[in-house]
Amino acid sequence: MPWQRTVLPENSTIQDAIERMNETAAQIVIVASQDYVLKGTVTDGDIRRGLLAGVSLASPLAAILHQGALVASPQMSREDAIELMRANRIHQIPVVDSQRRLVGLYLLDDLIEPEAKNNCMVIMAGGRGTRLLPHTETCPKPLLIVAGKPILEHILTRARQEGFRRFIIAIHYLGEMIKDHFGDGSRWGVHIDYLEERQPLGTAGALSLLQPKPAEPVLVTNGDILTDIRYRELLEFHERHRAVATMAVRLHEWQQPYGVVETKGMEIVDFVEKPVVKSRVNAGIYVLEPSSLAALVPGEFCDMPMLFQKLQRSGGRTIVYPMHEPWMDVGRPKDLDQANHTASP
Repeated sequence: MPWQRTVLPENSTIQDAIERMNETAAQIVIVASQDYVLKGTVTDGDIRRGLLAGVSLASPLAAILHQGALVASPQMSREDAIELMRANRIHQIPVVDSQRRLVGLYLLDDLIEPEAKNNCMVIMAGGRGTRLLPHTETCPKPLLIVAGKPILEHILTRARQEGFRRFIIAIHYLGEMIKDHFGDGSRWGVHIDYLEERQPLGTAGALSLLQPKPAEPVLVTNGDILTDIRYRELLEFHERHRAVATMAVRLHEWQQPYGVVETKGMEIVDFVEKPVVKSRVNAGIYVLEPSSLAALVPGEFCDMPMLFQKLQRSGGRTIVYPMHEPWMDVGRPKDLDQANHTASP
């Protein structure tokens, strides 16, 4: 990816930055003048903090621009660049000359092989996929083919690229087909175990069957999600904020098709023409502390929102991780068709 693709002009919006990040997967955009003089940077984390603070996607990048970003010189060695990024816990660093003109961009992921993570990733793959009938009559939903390979394989290979090596797949409906396809995971350079549900236990209930109990935070994802989320960044976000449970959420915007009349009793207070309603929706991806699993009753049905509510009532800190990456829940036939038109192999 040419580093110039990460550069945006000063009049760009947050939406422009999100689109460019999704194109480049660099998790950064660099704001510069026409002659490439550095003005500042906006990282993936800056956008998430801005979204949590309520900025609009149409807001100018200046609203979240970081003008004091660390930079590297063209003479800096690869080893020094890696050390600088690690010391400051950053994943990207612009390279500028003596006039602060951009000449390159160091990406930590390009310079080093991702460190293997001890954390286990649990993939919920036991559902019947009734909304996808007749596709799921003889095939479990996670094995449906998108861009030449099963949905579940997209999830597994993406997580492996980020250093995850231990996987547990929760299975129920047509689970033997999933076991036959993935086996012990050695074909993908990972290790896979299976949780076999005798009855559907929900998106959290299967975790009550984990033996032995995990010692590290657990990454959990639904088995029908296609996304470019950085699982490693989600895990680091969870650990940084000392949460007991973290839920990835998507910003969903819906425009009311009618003008809204605001009233107080029978009195008209105001008119709002076709307002846009914004809400955060559950993306089906989570990080859980091992202690959170104590809230589950072995073998008892529990969906993930139910688990979060239990943790909240017991005083645990539950937080959201705002996503802006491409994301799709492959739940209906039209979703499967769309995924096959847009997903990369």
